[in-house]
Amino acid sequence: MNTKKGFFEMTKHQRQVAMDQARNKAENATGMNLTPEQVQDYVLFYFVSRGFSETLDDFMVRQNFVPKNTKNSCAIFEERYLWYKHTKAVEKKWGVPVYIQLAFVKKESDFNWLAKPERIKLFKVIPYKRKSSSFGYSQAIKGTWEQYKRETGNKLATRARFKDSVDFIGWYVSKTHKILKIPKNDAYRQYLAYYKGWGDYKNYAKDKKAIIYAKSAKDTASNYRKQLTMCKDKLNRKKYIIY
Repeated sequence: MNTKKGFFEMTKHQRQVAMDQARNKAENATGMNLTPEQVQDYVLFYFVSRGFSETLDDFMVRQNFVPKNTKNSCAIFEERYLWYKHTKAVEKKWGVPVYIQLAFVKKESDFNWLAKPERIKLFKVIPYKRKSSSFGYSQAIKGTWEQYKRETGNKLATRARFKDSVDFIGWYVSKTHKILKIPKNDAYRQYLAYYKGWGDYKNYAKDKKAIIYAKSAKDTASNYRKQLTMCKDKLNRKKYIIY
């Protein structure tokens, strides 16, 4: 089988064989005492290394890597401790608070690593192209994601990986601070800039949806911040042993 062929160019049988191979790799990985995030990365890069697109829905959506309780930051990090280490690294690197990073991911994808916009429907029935190229945890569009990779040198970054996604958010919020002078801990205005883009931020008052979303992101960030005060000490003491 030519594994460099596009996933959706394969026959149904070829796709199933590819998915079974990845599933076996993931199952074998779990026996190596890897963390859930490492298993997720294993499956993702198994596909990417074989020339597949990062938008492999048929197999990936069956893998449940979304935390059970995405409304509570302590619960998220209790289940995905490496995510705490990643967000703390972003906080140190870009100066963007952990709760801001989580709030953006929550609002954009609800921690679904394969989230993407719905398809436009022709005549309200026939599925057509998607509304944008947004994808992954951060819902970054392709153009901005490529800019991020160029400017940071993170050439192997993928939108389906949490570590890369929160680093992207840190980079974006930091640039927003430089361009629009919005404080990095201002969840409301930072999210407006994230949603509208740097160029169109000035017109946000005309976009009721953007305002509603930004208020939601602000509330989520506030809740996450309060929750983290209850478990921060425990998280800072906890250590992960990587085998």
